[in-house]
Amino acid sequence: MRRTKTLLMGDLLEEFFRRPYVAAKVAEGKLPDVWREVVGHRVADDAVELRLENHILHVRMRSAVLRQELFYQRDALRDELNARLGVRLVNAVIIR
Repeated sequence: MRRTKTLLMGDLLEEFFRRPYVAAKVAEGKLPDVWREVVGHRVADDAVELRLENHILHVRMRSAVLRQELFYQRDALRDELNARLGVRLVNAVIIR
């Protein structure tokens, strides 16, 4: 079948990355970098584990003081991460 309308490759890629499943997977790949931007380098370096499971972000920290601070800010962290990713990827943050 021959197409009469020429499509630009950039438009096709943009349409592909706007699909919900693809956008969520791309955002999941960006999550460690966005986490570092949101919490800062010092806190991000103290994180031992950062994993996303069923839209719940699990963070394991070495420092009890930082763990407690993040615990109090977990709702703000969730909102900021989702805003920077552009997709509602994180529903809850669990700090351990």
